[in-house]
Amino acid sequence: MIIHCQTALIDGVPVRSVRLHVDPSGSIARIEPGVAPGEGDLRLGMVLPGAGNAHSHAFHRVLRGRTHDGGGDFWRWRERMYAAAARLDPALYHDLARAVFGEMLAAGYTAVAEFHYVHHRPDGTAYDPAHAMERALAEAAADTGIRLTLLDTCYLAGGIGAPLTPAQLRFGDGTAAGWLRRWHALRDALGPSVVLGAAVHSVRAVTPEDIGAIVAGLPDDVPLHVHLSEQPQENADCLAAYGRTPTQVLADAGALAPRLSAVHATHLTADDVRMLGDAGVTAVFCPTTEADLGDGIGPARELADAGARIALGSDQNAVVDPFLEVRGLEAGERLASGRRGRFSTVELAAALADNGYAACGLTGGIRVGAPCDLVELDAATVRTVGAEPAQLVLAATASDVRRVIVGGRLRAAAGVLRGRDGGAGVDPAALLAAALRPFDTSEED
Repeated sequence: MIIHCQTALIDGVPVRSVRLHVDPSGSIARIEPGVAPGEGDLRLGMVLPGAGNAHSHAFHRVLRGRTHDGGGDFWRWRERMYAAAARLDPALYHDLARAVFGEMLAAGYTAVAEFHYVHHRPDGTAYDPAHAMERALAEAAADTGIRLTLLDTCYLAGGIGAPLTPAQLRFGDGTAAGWLRRWHALRDALGPSVVLGAAVHSVRAVTPEDIGAIVAGLPDDVPLHVHLSEQPQENADCLAAYGRTPTQVLADAGALAPRLSAVHATHLTADDVRMLGDAGVTAVFCPTTEADLGDGIGPARELADAGARIALGSDQNAVVDPFLEVRGLEAGERLASGRRGRFSTVELAAALADNGYAACGLTGGIRVGAPCDLVELDAATVRTVGAEPAQLVLAATASDVRRVIVGGRLRAAAGVLRGRDGGAGVDPAALLAAALRPFDTSEED
């Protein structure tokens, strides 16, 4: 298969008239710039590499439009989130995740790292057959065509020194050893169709000793994620209990490494920034969520200057739009510093695609050997007309996405999903309406 792009954003730089040769596996075999389209080419206009969503909680989508008013803080919001989690079963989770992943795909996300901790029945007992919730997520991703990195999450405590609460029982595996046993069994059960990553929920939910056991018990090539210093209270509790910041706890446990993605990284000391940068971690910012929950503005520019990669995530999925996350990253930096142009368009393009894919354990961007995952933008809408191609990442929104290609196959067009067989399309809004209906009488309402 050959795809011709009128303009392609390659490493953040617009290149005119590009032919992409796609091999049978769906990867890019050859790139020809400055070449006219050939007969039979799939012809696209303005093309960006597919965006990597480096942090998602699919079920949080239930809370969109239901938890944004009335004041409060992160901790109050969390109680509403637990109520939503309590409603989930494998069938409901599949339908909800399929709808959310479909919304992501139509918006321009072609890969997602799903930070998953709703493992068991509400009383904490295992599902039979095993891995029912994880299989539901894997099947939902397969139904839509988005690339899934399932970040199976270790969640052992309700806070530092505190047991799991009744609302958290279904998240836990008892011990780090118990979680590792389940993780290895899950890897065997899922096979190669899903990238199985791992996550430590936070230093609130996993002790330093258990973090060390998890790092030692996972294969070295497995992506590892963690919520880090999202709230000042987390830092205060960690310092009181361990005499160290959460970043230092991770460092002492051997977790700081290029495979680690530190999510939020909002309230960091100068030493924290230096350690994360020296380790070459990925710092995953979720600007729309961090703004909605009042988390604060993290030191993204400082982390990048220290050596960390910057990626982006939709987190609670109150907003599913990769371009608004990019804009939020840059806008937050400008608000915090009083200066413009904190990240170049090349850096922002990398955060959108290459670094997001790296956090998923994948190779992103338009390059030989990478999967042929592409997003075609309409460059003539009221938002994009007149924009320089390199600056479209700061001008476009998900509404400007025309077609989405995953592995060389058309997966969405004009906001409508294509089926597994490329047949009749499905509107993600219809999927969401059906998936959200069971929550209309739930406790969070």
